[in-house]
Amino acid sequence: MPVTVAGLQHPGVPGDVEANLHILSTAAASAAAQGARILVTPEMFVTGYNIGNRLVEVATPELPQRVAKIAVDAGIVIVAGLPEPMGDGTVANALVVVDSDGSVLLNYRKTHLFGDLDRSLFVAGNALPDPIEIDGVLFSFLICYDVEFPETVRAAALRGVDAVIVPTAQMEPYGHIAEHLIPVRAWENQVYVVYVNHSGEEHGLRYVGLSSIVDPSGTTLASLGGTDADGLMIATIDPAVTAQARLDNPYLRDRRPELY
Repeated sequence: MPVTVAGLQHPGVPGDVEANLHILSTAAASAAAQGARILVTPEMFVTGYNIGNRLVEVATPELPQRVAKIAVDAGIVIVAGLPEPMGDGTVANALVVVDSDGSVLLNYRKTHLFGDLDRSLFVAGNALPDPIEIDGVLFSFLICYDVEFPETVRAAALRGVDAVIVPTAQMEPYGHIAEHLIPVRAWENQVYVVYVNHSGEEHGLRYVGLSSIVDPSGTTLASLGGTDADGLMIATIDPAVTAQARLDNPYLRDRRPELY
């Protein structure tokens, strides 16, 4: 059956967990009222992304439980970008998927770190996530730079997923990733891509916004504007559309991996 997904584009408040959880709670209630089953935040939304030394202080182990309470209160699945303390003084850039009953369905750590900023703040994850099923729809998950490697989305598609959800913190001058690469990823793999970005500015980074939900034909179903835009985008993921796209587009079945 189809599943309706909402994406929250918002600048958040860098370093202020309480403020960001309040924003998330308000968005979750609004998304649920509009019929969404899943709400997706940007990358590292719960704490902020580019917050330097404050990251270790705010990367506390109870953050997933606090997100879970919001999910239960709103009756919605939440995909939240947040830091995961690793227990040795390091932090992973992670996402957590929490069901509407508060159970944790998935924790994923970003596997591809971008530039000096990412590498100065985080340790990389070492495994792509297993797909999870929500109401009969199969989802996989990546974080920001992960989606820019064609192998990551292809690996998910080869496991039969209907959609890849991507919290991101895409900044200037990389708007072309949001505008051009994301529809290509959807088309070449016959999957939906849900790409959810920050807006506004954060300690010298100017985020490009341009969040979108793109279907397996590369058509944008919902989107938000640039750096000054915030709000919710909502669209429906239909596994029947994914199945038909794979009949119409032969890329996956015409592959010759022995040559690559």
